[in-house]
Amino acid sequence: MIEASARAVLDAVVGVAAEPRLPGVLRRTVESACALSGAGYGMLAQILSGDRLGKLTESGGERVYRRAGELPSGPGALVVPVGGYGRLCLIGEFTAAHREAVTVLADAASAAIRNADRYEHALRRERWREASQEVTAALLRGEDGVSTLHTIADEARAVAGASGGAIALPDESDPEALVFEVVASPHREYQSMLGATVPTHGTASGEAYTTGKPVVVSGYGGHVAIQQANSGLELPSTLDDLDSAVAVPLVAGEDRLGVLLVVRFREADPFTEAEVELVRDFAAHAALALEFASAERDRQRLAQFEERDRVGQDLHDLVIQRLFAIGLGLEGLGRATGQPELAERVSGFVRDLDRTIRDVRNAIFSLQEPGHAGGGVRSDLLRMAQDSAGMLGFEPRISFDGPLDAAVTGTVRLDLLATVREALSAVARRASARSASVEVLVDRDGRLLTLTVADDGDGSPDALAPLRRRAAKWRGTLEVGSLDEGGTKLVWTAVLGG
Repeated sequence: MIEASARAVLDAVVGVAAEPRLPGVLRRTVESACALSGAGYGMLAQILSGDRLGKLTESGGERVYRRAGELPSGPGALVVPVGGYGRLCLIGEFTAAHREAVTVLADAASAAIRNADRYEHALRRERWREASQEVTAALLRGEDGVSTLHTIADEARAVAGASGGAIALPDESDPEALVFEVVASPHREYQSMLGATVPTHGTASGEAYTTGKPVVVSGYGGHVAIQQANSGLELPSTLDDLDSAVAVPLVAGEDRLGVLLVVRFREADPFTEAEVELVRDFAAHAALALEFASAERDRQRLAQFEERDRVGQDLHDLVIQRLFAIGLGLEGLGRATGQPELAERVSGFVRDLDRTIRDVRNAIFSLQEPGHAGGGVRSDLLRMAQDSAGMLGFEPRISFDGPLDAAVTGTVRLDLLATVREALSAVARRASARSASVEVLVDRDGRLLTLTVADDGDGSPDALAPLRRRAAKWRGTLEVGSLDEGGTKLVWTAVLGG
């Protein structure tokens, strides 16, 4: 039987203390204990905290996992506590000297585990700090919002050693739901979960969002499978293998931006309280960075709008006024001439100037009311013209005149937009048009709304019945005719104000 010498014990203690990382400490502790005592088998159980097991190592170096209820016992078993971290368990024939040597080693291992755990925690915190800096750097590089969200989810997944990361944002169409806008995972099949919605109550992500506190859940994949069973999504084949998950809120001040989720497969260690705190700190930093970036974008947009407003004001005060004065002068010249042919030509120039003035006014409105912004019916029409470019192959020219935003509201606004959409769809179906124009006018009394859609395509528009019904609903008319220069003109009217 091997008896441990003082030198051997000292070497074993020094060897354990020299290991900087926790797995090395655990492995060296078991191997040294077996060497000192001559044990044929040894392991460490319940390392660090609660139900979380550390690396449990046999004397031959093969790692095994055991629960506390499966620890060896009986005459050939030696169980020595390792501080408050766990127990060192050996099987063999032991003397009092063996027990004393293993106890000394266990005390040294306790201090080494404590130091290694602190070192691991410092490394993890440093990795999370670097991830936070990467998010900030992405925002400073001018990444758009979606790209930055991908950066946040992917950095969190990588640093947490997780199988996947995701970000859920409030669903604009349902205030009681969240929608997963970003899924980051090396497993491509999880991209099918993009767009999945979850309620704000009864789910881990929803609870994190509503309470503003981290939520830890086990068996996460099973919960998702049940919740998304009837969603129509193609669920990943390994979904049931997802186990430990952490959902943390993305909160900046009083603003709740969404939820960051990281999840691990079943064979990985579950998230500890320390790791949850690190994920929460990272999410708080990321949310703050997103909020500052949003504020900076708002500031830049405000400066842009102010510049547009200045340009628009200059156009109104200088260009339009001069054009208007030229038009008045031409009208007077036309009345003064005694030649009917010349008077008609001058009247044509005046009409051209009127159209030019209207186009300049539309351009001013476009500067002051960008197509992506919310607003009245003019904004809707500008946005619709932009959106129809992909369908038509070109962007239609759009113009309007009169008090549209004041007079065209409510149901008539919806009918007008639906009519414009269907008229442009009819132009696209004929496929021969190379240009189109949309003109929307409200008379000075605000009583008659007139929509004119013209294009240079061949043939006549089809599916006009819905347009006729809408016109009749507003005591209006629908007329379709051909243009002298070729093409089709559709005129739709509606009577406003009762």
